Amino acid sequence: MHKSKLAGFIIDCQSDDLPAAAAFWSQALGMATHDFSGEEGEKYIKLLDPEGELQIEVQKVQHPSRVHLDIETDDIVAEVERLERLGAKKVGDVRTWCVMEAPTGQRFCVIRKASASFETKANAWPDPA
Repeated sequence: MHKSKLAGFIIDCQSDDLPAAAAFWSQALGMATHDFSGEEGEKYIKLLDPEGELQIEVQKVQHPSRVHLDIETDDIVAEVERLERLGAKKVGDVRTWCVMEAPTGQRFCVIRKASASFETKANAWPDPA
């Protein structure tokens, strides 16, 4: 058995000005920003969910702008297999996460569990027989 749940949303921005993109979304959503340090800070700016439930980031990308969601799990391999049985396709592995595509074409990522509420709020999925 493994667990998973919605982790949050990533706002992909095809822009050379990540701080301006993050400032727009910060003001639009009423959320403060938090800069990452080092290499991560060049690609991501975090928006702070006042409820502390969702991980929301503005990400600098080379592809067209879009929003994608992240699913967090305690077993990435098992979750990818579960989602493939539902019709999703694996696009590829990136660092510690997996990029997937829904049957309807939306991209999303399967990431390692990170939220404080994971153990109490995640869905439990039985292993396939």
